[in-house]
Amino acid sequence: MSRTMEGTTPMPAPVQAAYRYCEAVTGQQARNFAYGIRLLPAGKRQAMSALYAFSRRVDDIGDGILAPDTKQARLEDTRALLDRIRKGDVENDDTDPVAVALADAAQRYPLPLDGLDELIDGVLMDVRGTSYETWDDLKVYCRCVAGAIGRLSLAVFGTQPGARGAERAPEYADTLGLALQLTNILRDVAEDAAGGRIYLPADDLAKFGCSDGFATGRPPAGADFDGLVHYEVRRARALFTEGYRLLPMLDRRSGACVAAMAGIYRRLLDRIERDPGAVLRGRVSLPGHEKAYVAVRGLSGLDARGIGRQGHGGRP
Repeated sequence: MSRTMEGTTPMPAPVQAAYRYCEAVTGQQARNFAYGIRLLPAGKRQAMSALYAFSRRVDDIGDGILAPDTKQARLEDTRALLDRIRKGDVENDDTDPVAVALADAAQRYPLPLDGLDELIDGVLMDVRGTSYETWDDLKVYCRCVAGAIGRLSLAVFGTQPGARGAERAPEYADTLGLALQLTNILRDVAEDAAGGRIYLPADDLAKFGCSDGFATGRPPAGADFDGLVHYEVRRARALFTEGYRLLPMLDRRSGACVAAMAGIYRRLLDRIERDPGAVLRGRVSLPGHEKAYVAVRGLSGLDARGIGRQGHGGRP
């Protein structure tokens, strides 16, 4: 028997199966993300899983071992699939479960699907080996691969009726995405360097004597690597402070989801700040009990209330 989603129309069995597939992908490949969205009601959790599964597909193409021209062709094929979803050309019995789930989510929520085009654009930057001279340059990339996902997520969450400053909610969601992505970049410095990639802005690297990169697994001789990391941590913290202004605009469970995901990354940032060299030794992560604490804190509304006391709509 087909069940309903949050009191809406019954969900056909093929769509239910498509969502189950997306939730399985999310649970297997995105532990931090999956940890946060489990706090959402079923319909929103399913829509977020569909968004993640599509995004994961795009990322996997970019991170794979195929030749660059083959990657570009597959990314454009994925863009064509997105266009089919946008036009309503994906049927419930389509053989692609991610397309079926995302098409259903787009009918249930006002998803700005152009954000997924931005994601594809960002991954194409990776495929082409784009480097970033300044923070403003890197922000363009971060907005494509993370800020756009923040805005898509906001379309699922929605804002509370009458929330003050709600017109700025997409801006805050975008900024929170930038904060998460910059934290990712810091966490993955060693892994990216091993793959021949450095995302940190060239002018920041030069400022701290790190222009030679980290392919050896340690900073260049005479570099102030700790200073570089602390500089980027301060930038990420400022982005979190701005992006957290979104929390009081969300309902309790959506706010808890955002607070949990962002809280995990803020704690990663704390660890990186305490021991900058850890990012060159391996991936910094949080134990399960610490993630559970972050989730409980989010559900309690402590983060949202704290931001609310600072006032709405202004910059920090």
